[in-house]
Amino acid sequence: MFRVRRRDRFTSIAGRRRALRALAALAGAWTPLARSKTAPSLTPESRFPGGRGRRIAELIGANGWAGAAGDVQMWRAMGISWGRGSVGPGQPDGPQDVMRIDKTSSAFDSDLPPALIANDRHGIGSLLQLGYTPGWNASVPGDSNSAPVDVEAWERYVDAVVRTYSAPPYNLRYFQIWNEAAGRLSGGLAQATFWNGPDADGNVKTSKPYEHAMQDYVERIHIPAARIIRKYHAYVVYGGWPDQGGLDNFRKWLEYRSPTLKERMLDWVDYIDTHYLQVAELDSLYQQYVRNGPARGVWQTEIGDAYMKDPHYLPRYFFDFAVWALDRNWDDPNKYLSMVYHWDGYESFRLTHRGPPRRTYNASGRSLVVLNQIANGSLASFSKPLQFDSGASGSALRSGHDVVMQVSADPGWQTVSVGGIKLQSPRNARVEFVDALTGTASARDDVALAWQDQALKIRFRVPDRVNGADNKPPKHLAYLVIRGVA
Repeated sequence: MFRVRRRDRFTSIAGRRRALRALAALAGAWTPLARSKTAPSLTPESRFPGGRGRRIAELIGANGWAGAAGDVQMWRAMGISWGRGSVGPGQPDGPQDVMRIDKTSSAFDSDLPPALIANDRHGIGSLLQLGYTPGWNASVPGDSNSAPVDVEAWERYVDAVVRTYSAPPYNLRYFQIWNEAAGRLSGGLAQATFWNGPDADGNVKTSKPYEHAMQDYVERIHIPAARIIRKYHAYVVYGGWPDQGGLDNFRKWLEYRSPTLKERMLDWVDYIDTHYLQVAELDSLYQQYVRNGPARGVWQTEIGDAYMKDPHYLPRYFFDFAVWALDRNWDDPNKYLSMVYHWDGYESFRLTHRGPPRRTYNASGRSLVVLNQIANGSLASFSKPLQFDSGASGSALRSGHDVVMQVSADPGWQTVSVGGIKLQSPRNARVEFVDALTGTASARDDVALAWQDQALKIRFRVPDRVNGADNKPPKHLAYLVIRGVA
């Protein structure tokens, strides 16, 4: 049912590069933290000795599983705390097949149970994606991205997965239904890549619209699967709305009421899930569906991919995500999550290069290591005003007793003033200016703080050779860390 698929990219009017890629769950990816996300009965503080509050790593996941012990350590260093992968192959050749749900990866050639047990042992959350339709049961002949003819066959697969993996020793509580199901996309495509109807002809440009895309998905895939997931007291993660689908279209899908089942899909979704959106674009979904319910949280189960060619993309995304979440009632460790696609590979923009001879960090992976080290305390909002020179901008949060500012700036001397701040010991206070990609701290003479007009004023020297991509003009991304804030 699963196979590797490569998605075409399309450019929107705003010129944003779009990503359409299905979950190709590689057999290697894990997360850190001494905390189990597969057992909701654990309080979030119980896995953080001596610490309370939210952590940056709670926001960070990756597609795939980590394999070797060394991979686990790299996940831990990067702050990755969730993995996402396939489960199957189900009954690939016919209804007479024995139900097989013990394999994962794009080719179903890796064992799933030991990966899930290892994840739990290392405090890694596991999200299983349910899909797709075996060819023998496909409404579009041979197309595994089409609706099942026999819905009961789909239900047997879902029930087998959730019944098995929600029980000990796995105790999973999060299951994702399908991947990027949609109808006509806002970018002009008549059909989505992973939800095809009778007029799909294999060519995204010439296929006719799938007129009953919404109804077929809600009635034949989503609600049947969601009923089973909730029967086993687990949570329903929406299948990842594609970024080029448009949020107005997404709302129509979520709020669609089946004329046959007399129910809305939204009432069978616990976690709203999108792909490849910027943090600011998540806010309308939070305000409409999470702030006062019915959903429990906002996830993105795919971010990154070719966007990571910009080395600032991931550290800016996750810092912005943390600042955003702290201001939106981040009262549960699993409420907000974004998962990098993909954590390993041969492209230079992936988090790691798999080797040979050995796995190493790429720039994007190192940037997560730095972020996880810089903001490694209990997080809290920082509401004091920041006033930057015209050549710099940034935002801030609290990490333990520190204030951490992420700054994007032009070369040369820059200044930021922070009003209303109190220091535990002003004489002993210190500030560091740290490269966001390498973790290298600047020389002491290149950063200084002083009090001026009842505000803390920080001067910092941005290097002439900035670490940003060659765009117009390139910027330097760094962290200003004020130690010992009350």
